[in-house]
Parts: sequence; structure tokens; C-alpha cells
Amino acid sequence: MEESQGDFLPSDVPESTSSNNCERNTSSAHSNRWSGFPGVKKRGHSSRSWIKIDQDGNVKILELDKAKIMRRCSLPSRDLRLLDPLFIYPSTILGREKAIVVSLEQIRCIITAEEVILMNSLDINVVQYKSELCKRLQAKKDQSDDLPFEFRALELALELTCMSLDVKVKELEMEIYPVLDELASSINTLNLERVRRLKGHLLTLTQRVQKVRDELEHLMDDDGDMAEMYLTEKKLRSEGNTPHEINPLTNFSGGTRQVSKSAPVSPIASTSGAPRLQRAFSSIVTASKQGSLTSSHGGDNIEQLEMLLEAYFVVIDHTLSKLLSVRGLYLYTVDMLVLSHPTGLEGNVQNHLIQFELLLTAATFVATLFAAVAGVFGMNFAASIFDYPSAFSWVLIITGAGCGLLYFSFFLYFKYKKIFPL
Repeated sequence: MEESQGDFLPSDVPESTSSNNCERNTSSAHSNRWSGFPGVKKRGHSSRSWIKIDQDGNVKILELDKAKIMRRCSLPSRDLRLLDPLFIYPSTILGREKAIVVSLEQIRCIITAEEVILMNSLDINVVQYKSELCKRLQAKKDQSDDLPFEFRALELALELTCMSLDVKVKELEMEIYPVLDELASSINTLNLERVRRLKGHLLTLTQRVQKVRDELEHLMDDDGDMAEMYLTEKKLRSEGNTPHEINPLTNFSGGTRQVSKSAPVSPIASTSGAPRLQRAFSSIVTASKQGSLTSSHGGDNIEQLEMLLEAYFVVIDHTLSKLLSVRGLYLYTVDMLVLSHPTGLEGNVQNHLIQFELLLTAATFVATLFAAVAGVFGMNFAASIFDYPSAFSWVLIITGAGCGLLYFSFFLYFKYKKIFPL
């Protein structure tokens, strides 16, 4: 083709070819200039390492880019963004035509009817999911199991996610209860800072658990979304149909085959009126019969998946109730502190300073009395008490004991008046 085009090209066009070469050189230099930066990469052309786990529990490492993953699993590009470990997305479970996109905490994978594809990572949750799934698939290879492959993979992801969140809740409980008890007994900057940090962890963990619970509740409330997750059943149904039985005017919705009512009829194509209309009517009747059979069969499967989701919904709901109880205890402690110390931390510090000043004033008063007695005896006047050498020592001892008793009486008075706790 290039040679034939070259025959028709005139020989006096070196300028256009040179200009094209210059443009190509400029564009290549521009791309090389951007490729010199390690942080800049071409979108859609970078390959990543993925882990593929088949139905027998065999593991294989794949190098696939975004386009290959989209073609392999028939997924839109927006679903693959949920699997990117560089971004934080809320927990999501999406049922598609040929795959289930799972993004639960650190477990992000694509589940099909034949394999599980997850991002190759050294995260402890990903490693645990891979090893446990392979172990279960290899153990159940020779055993009959009612759950299809995609539900076993989804069940393991839900199980590990619920266990991980429950462990984090228990760790938070063990850490926050002593801090709240200590704050109730003593308000200071250190305790308030620890409570503030734990409150941030509590709110973040509550949001994560709440999102998983809401996602499971959303799936159980929508039969169509649950029916989309029956990948094995849809695959067997599609393999069992022959090409002439598949009507182009029908589509699959919610696991059952439904006829599209808005399909247009071309007046040009309908040249043979009665025979073509009869064939279309017979195909619609056949499709409706097949749809009723599949829908009656899919109802049991939807109930089976609903029972599976409900089991883990109960677990995550219990975890959320523990978080709410911790949050209730935190709010109760804060309310009690506000009632007992309405002026807050600054007022509490000011109260401590006033109490210290009160004690210091009482000590100054007692010391002044002791100094007054010593000053009286230091005056130059004649007294018979000076005839005894040890008399002055006894005066100092008796005066010191009296001052100490007076200072202790101040303590008892402050305690009786409840000026500050002792």
C-alpha cells in the first residue's frame, strides 16, 4: 500500500515530508521530555501485577493493563478505580454482567464465574485472603458445595472484613475505657489530648463499619442487584442457548430474561409482513417462557444469597452496636465533666490556681505568727525567762506545734466547706 501511494506522490514535495518529520520529532521530544519525570506516566498504558486464582485454587501472577482488564471482565473504567490502592474509597460491592467488583477495606478484587483477580500486594489482608481462598478451594475440590464459586469468594471477603473490623473495635474498647475513667477522675491537658485522639479513631471506625453495613443492607433490599451476582448461572444459561434462540430484542435484567418494550421496528426491514410478524411473536413467546422458568429458578438462588448476606449483616451490625455503645459512654463522660466543670479546662486551671493561692495564704499567715513570736523574744527587754538556757528552745517548739495545728485546722475547715477536694 505504501509503494502504491508512493507512485502517485510527486517528486517535488520534500518540504511537506520534512515538515511532518519535524512535527514527529517535536512530538517525540515532547513525550521524551515528559517521560523523563519518574512520577508522570501515560494514562491507560501502565501494566500492573495481578493475582489470578482459579476454581481449583491455583495461583498465577498476571501483568495486565487497564484495557485488558476491562476486556477480560467486561467492566467499565469507573469500576476499576475502586481497585486502585492509591485511593481510598468506601466499601462497595457491585454486580456486573460477567463479574462482581468487591472493594471491602483492603480487599479489592474482581470475581468472575471462573476466577478471582486481585491486586498483587504485600498487605496482610490481601495475603490472608489469597492463602485462605486457595486453601478452601483446594479442600472443597472433591466435596459437593451448594455455593457457586463467586459466592465462596465473596463470602471469604466479607468474613475477613468483618473479622478485621471487629478486632479493631475490640482494640479501641481496650484503649478508650481506661482513658475515659482517668479523665473522669482528673482533667488535664494530657488526658484531654488522648481522648481527642481516640475520638478521631472512633468516628473513623464508625464510618467504615457503617458503610459496610449500609452496603449489605442495600444489596439485600435490591433483588436485581443480587440476581446480577449469579455469574455461574448466567454463564451456564448463556452456554446452553444456541445462537438462533437468542433474540436481539431481549436483554437480561436481574438474572431473568426480559423483552425490551422500547425496541424500535424498522419499516424498511419489514418487507414480508405476516411471516416476519409471526416469527417475531413466536420468539417473544418463547423468550417469555424461558424468562418465567429462569425467574422461578432464580428466586431460590436470590434467597440463598440473601441468607448469606444476612449472616454477615448480623455480624457487622453487632460490631456497629459495640461502637455505638463506646460512643454513648464517651458522650456520657463528656456530659458529666461539663456538669461538674462548667467553665471548661481554662476554668479548671484557674480553680487549681485559686486553691493553691489559698493554701499559700494560710501558710503565710501561720509563718507570720511564728515570726511574730520570735521577734517578741528578740527584743531587748529584761525577763526572767532568759535565766533558763533551754527556755527559748521550748518556746520555739511550742510555737511551731501551735502553728502546725493551726494550719491543719485550716485544712479541716476547707474540707468542711468543700472549697476544694483533699
